[in-house]
Amino acid sequence: MSLSFDRHRRLRMSATMRNLVREHHVRVEDLIYPLFFVEGTGVKHEIPSMPGVYHFSLDVFKEELDDIVSLGIQSLMVFGVPNHKDACGSEAYAENGIVQQAIRMIKEAYPHMVVMADNCLCQYTDHGHCGVLHEGNVENDESLALLAKTAVSQAKAGADVIAPSNMMDGFVAAIRAALDEAGFVHIPIMSYSVKYASSFYGPFRDAAHSTPQTGDRKTYQMDPANAREGIREAAADVEQGADFLMVKPALAYMDMIQRLRTRFELPIVAYNVSAEYSMVKAAAANGWIDEQRIVMETMVGFKRAGADLIITYHAKDIAKWLKEGM
Repeated sequence: MSLSFDRHRRLRMSATMRNLVREHHVRVEDLIYPLFFVEGTGVKHEIPSMPGVYHFSLDVFKEELDDIVSLGIQSLMVFGVPNHKDACGSEAYAENGIVQQAIRMIKEAYPHMVVMADNCLCQYTDHGHCGVLHEGNVENDESLALLAKTAVSQAKAGADVIAPSNMMDGFVAAIRAALDEAGFVHIPIMSYSVKYASSFYGPFRDAAHSTPQTGDRKTYQMDPANAREGIREAAADVEQGADFLMVKPALAYMDMIQRLRTRFELPIVAYNVSAEYSMVKAAAANGWIDEQRIVMETMVGFKRAGADLIITYHAKDIAKWLKEGM
């Protein structure tokens, strides 16, 4: 009997053959590792809802930094958790704020490391919102001035990339103008362009101590049901001078990664957020999944959707697995 059909399995018959024809790859250079810094001394406290992720004080971080560098990770995203919080988030733009100190410490130890500074007020305000609050409303334009001031202070400390996550209208334009005026025309902006008001941020708020004291963030972060709106947000950021575009969260919004990849030529960043991480860790701890296989399949999914870079709390594990040749 003669049958005519395609034999797709010919290219799957051995691991070597599968490696040869593999379309998408995850590299250590693609990874951005988020870190949380706190004030004080002798602090290395595991965040309960994020196993393997820690609050670090600067005096004990050097050993961790050496380990990160030894794994080949080249990019870090820094977040700060200050002791003092107030209505205008003044520690966000303080010359000796915790993030500014962390940036200087990292760049002094490893000048080649790309240090990205999250730009938002939520960790620094006593009300937990990402901007200035008046009578329960987040004031957009008043917030822009403080976010721009924060960006300049981060650049002065040595940040290589400013990554604004606040979702105020016009934040890219305000930050770009402030950086340029201060002489930082060479500093790129990684915009959290498509950031949803998501339930996947819960463990992060535990890590950053940034839960809003009243209300929520739905007036400035995007409705999870909307896709076309995300394209408008990204297009506005491109017009205002963004150098990277981000989708956050990543796992439930891979369609948005693909939409941005199809529409824009800028590098696309996927933020593999805290709950995505914690769910994998919890399932693995219970023996329900193979952690390495699940994580790597997810990373490949982000790349296949169109992401160039991935912010992930799994970065150290991924780097180890890649070194071991998986």
